[in-house]
Amino acid sequence: MDNVIEAPAEAGIGSKKLFENDKVIVWDFVLPAGQETPVHMHNHSYMWFAVRGAPLQIYDEHGNDVGLFPVPTDGVFELKVEGDTIEVMSDIGKGVKVPSKHKAKNVGNETYREILVEWK
Repeated sequence: MDNVIEAPAEAGIGSKKLFENDKVIVWDFVLPAGQETPVHMHNHSYMWFAVRGAPLQIYDEHGNDVGLFPVPTDGVFELKVEGDTIEVMSDIGKGVKVPSKHKAKNVGNETYREILVEWK
């Protein structure tokens, strides 16, 4: 894709911004096995499609473990952001809550990849 926009390193939400308009931001997110994102903040509700799943360990902004989130390949997730909390609304993981400001680590053996859409 020729019009891929590199995300700033501090963003953490995605590896590359693929598209943005007044309604959505579309991210391609890749996280190799053993790697973690920087601490980042979600300000918009969002959904994602897991192109290649992996177990993701989630940590709050202080590095405290807030849980393991097993993400299956082809899984579709919908998440609602309300202030400092994200709640999973999709069937997979429904009701799970994590801090809006967090980081994630791929604790699997394969590279994780998702396409994430934020609603503005």
